Amino acid sequence: MNAQSITIALIDHTAGFEATPGRVRLGDLASFSSDVTTFLRGEDREVDTNTLEVAVRKGSLAIETTPVLSAPNLFRDLRALAAGELLDNLDAKRREVMERWQKAARQTKQVAYRISAPFLDRPIQINSESDYHADDADQWVLVERYIRGEIQDLGGVTKANAHIKLPDGRTLKVTTERDVLRNDTVNRLYKLAMLRIKAEYNVLTRELRNARLVEFVEHASAVDEEALSRLTRRGAVAWKDVPNATTWVDELRGDKL
Repeated sequence: MNAQSITIALIDHTAGFEATPGRVRLGDLASFSSDVTTFLRGEDREVDTNTLEVAVRKGSLAIETTPVLSAPNLFRDLRALAAGELLDNLDAKRREVMERWQKAARQTKQVAYRISAPFLDRPIQINSESDYHADDADQWVLVERYIRGEIQDLGGVTKANAHIKLPDGRTLKVTTERDVLRNDTVNRLYKLAMLRIKAEYNVLTRELRNARLVEFVEHASAVDEEALSRLTRRGAVAWKDVPNATTWVDELRGDKL
């Protein structure tokens, strides 16, 4: 394919006026530019966005690239988006951007996005009427879980939340009611804590989202030696007539030796 220019436009009236090259909120411009960079570059970074030249056009706020010489994955993804609304086979970074744009467009009819290029039969429209999603996007179930991690941040100016560093290194944001934090008398910042949360859990990717703190759970890490000894004695009495515990368990399971 010959070099192709790509135009990505933001249609935004949420500020009380239309976002244009002549007038746009700085935060909206920065966010949109970042998304466009991520979308064009993709996970494999086949487009060097640091050297790519663009023009800001009228028609709301549109970023038009100079002709892109070689980006087969980008061109493939654009054709797929023009043909249908499933995101499963899309580049991971482009999928994230599309999901973010679709979510923003659904929240208000005042926001929409448009992607066009000469080789596309029609522009790609992301708005409140479109439904760009992945097949696994609906595989979310509500769960209640106990998690353990280090409290990295606690509080918030407008919304009460906590940032928890999990054992695998990931950070989970957990929202909560202000009263939960206000009534907590323990200094938990930069300390390990056990939390009971409610969240949405993706059964395919095992990702948690929209986590909400129910309560901090106090737990003792020390072993109660007396209680352990008591349980051991009870177990010895209960199992005294079993000659081989392993064989007994295997027989219960139906295993044949």
